[in-house]
This record gives sequence, C-alpha cells and structure tokens, in this order.
Amino acid sequence: MLPKKRIRVASVPAGHVYIRHLDPLPGNRLHLPDVVRLADPDPDSPGNPATGKWWPPVMLHADWIEANAGTFDVFHIHFGFDALDPKDLQDAVDALRRHGKPLIYTVHDLRNPHHESPAAHDAHLDVLIPAADALITLTRGAAVEIERRWGRTAEVIPHPHVVELDTMAEYAHRPRDNGDDRYRVGVHVKSLRASMEPLPVIRTLLETAREDGGMVVQVNGHCDVLQRGGARYSAELAEFLERESATDELELHVHDFLPDEKLWEYLARLDLSVLPYRFGTHSGWLEACRDLGTAVAAPDCGFYSDQGPVFGYHHNEAGLDARSLQRAVRAAREAGPPVPLSVYSRATQRGAVAEQHAGIYARLLERTGVLQ
Repeated sequence: MLPKKRIRVASVPAGHVYIRHLDPLPGNRLHLPDVVRLADPDPDSPGNPATGKWWPPVMLHADWIEANAGTFDVFHIHFGFDALDPKDLQDAVDALRRHGKPLIYTVHDLRNPHHESPAAHDAHLDVLIPAADALITLTRGAAVEIERRWGRTAEVIPHPHVVELDTMAEYAHRPRDNGDDRYRVGVHVKSLRASMEPLPVIRTLLETAREDGGMVVQVNGHCDVLQRGGARYSAELAEFLERESATDELELHVHDFLPDEKLWEYLARLDLSVLPYRFGTHSGWLEACRDLGTAVAAPDCGFYSDQGPVFGYHHNEAGLDARSLQRAVRAAREAGPPVPLSVYSRATQRGAVAEQHAGIYARLLERTGVLQ
C-alpha cells in the first residue's frame, strides 16, 4: 500500500486535458498519496498562474527551477519543449540535479508532429531520456523503440479518456445521427501540421466514395490553412477542396478552433475518422473517438494500433498506399459502428493510471528519503 503523503509535482504542462486526467476521480483517492500539481506559470507574467495559456512553459527554465525548488517534490515533463535549445534543456536538468529533484519524463512523441525533420526533437530526446529518473510512455511499441534507441526501460501507462466522463455518458445515450443515411468519413486537417499529408488521403477517400456509393467525405479545416491570407494557407489543398465541395461526395467545413462541446458533436456524427499522418507516435484524437464510439482508420507509421482498435492502412514519409486505405475504409464500413468505451471502463482505467503515477512519484521520493 502506498503511504498517505502529499506529493507536489511541477508538471510541464499542468493544464492540458491529458495531465488533468492523470488525477483520480473526486472521492476515489483512497490509499493514494495526495498528488498536487503546481499551476502553470503565466508565460507573460511568470509570477502568476496561467489562466489558459501555458506555452512556452516557464518551468522548463533553470532560473525558474532555482527560484522555486522549494515548492515541488518531483518534476514531470510531458511536452512543450519544442522551442528550447537542447543546451537550455540540459541546464534545466542540471538545476534539478543540484536540488535533488527527481525527473520523470513521459515520452508522448518519438517524432515531433510539428517538425519536418526529426533532428531537433531527437536532440531533445537525447537530453531527456538518458537523464530521467523514470520514463513513462503510452504503448508497448513506443517502449520497445525507447529500449532499442537509448537502452532505457519505460513504464507503459495507457492514455486516459479525453472526453469528460459525464459527456461520454450523455453521448452513450444519444442515437447516432450523422446528418443523413450515408456513411460519413471524416478527415480533420486542423492547422496542417508537418506530420499531415491529407491531400492523397482525401483523393483516395473520394475515389472510394464514388466507387462504392452511399458515402460522404467530410473535411474540416482551420481558417489559417483554407482561407487566403491565413498564416498557413495551402493553395493546393484549399483549391482542391473548394472545387470538390461542389460534388455530392465531399462536404467541406472551414472554421477556427472548435470548443470541446462542438468538437465532440462533430466527432460523434462521423462513422469513421481517418488520421492523415505520414509520421507520428500517439494520438489524443484517437482516444476522443474511442470515447465517443467513432471508428478510426490510422496509418502504420506510429503506434496508433497499440493504443486501441483501429483500421490500419499504410502511410509514411515515402507515401500513401491508396489500396490499403480503401481496404481499411471498406472494412470499417462492413464492421459497423464500434461499441464505445464505457464510462465505467474509462473511470476504472483512470483510477489505475492515477495509482501508477502516484506509485512512480512515491518510489522516487522514498529513494531520496523525502517520502518516509
């Protein structure tokens, strides 16, 4: 049994939904230590807690660690270090060492989805993975890769739910309504990360819709990508989608960032969500679809199939295997709607995830004598 003790965690970040769902549900702490995560400092006013904006994370700077070492017991990095020079990241690690603060790193990404080249992220991983006192990752496949590349063992702790449990329960009792009787396949191009190559995927889906009938391809994208003058405007993609949206097979939705309630409504209307990635590691989008009972077609370039059931297809930096995507869509359509994860299973999983994290923190602090 874990000792009852308060453990203060400097979490980078703290406010993200994934990190929030590492805590046990209210009233379910039982024998767990009381894990308290420090609020994200406001990047524009580091002396104050953030009110929503946490990037770039203030905690990752050595001077913040030096000034605040007395306020936390363990330091847990998830993500947000994209813009840091590896030397600055090493300085932060060194500051933690000077103060005897254990470092935990959850390896969410073995390849940064925002970087065209792996070099910058590899340099960050080469600092964090060897230095961490404990490593966590989300899938067995990622753990094997970490062992192969760095000779380190990462504890595998699955991704918790993304959709809030009360919202999951609400959608579980709603009849599925995708707007019409056609099989609805969604591709979300968001703000077009470097990891995405949606155009060949969308072309293949449209060909499949025309061959098979009774299917519509819904594409959602942000204004910065699909409207002229946008910061990431892609003329080729925008013009193709605008042209094809005049046909019956493609439905185009252009909007800014969707609040959660609108995002869940959108995902719940899809029969199948296709992840258009040519590289990657894990996906919170996939987990949200699982929460809502929406099937997922995922490429084999990451560890998506390790996260949960998906309809796999072949897509990487060398290109898309269009036939494999067609097979995945047809298999998903034939299989029918998946059974959504139950609220009970997600609540049970969250309790286990919270216990695993608390156990790692406690073991590290027992080793240093902080937790007696």
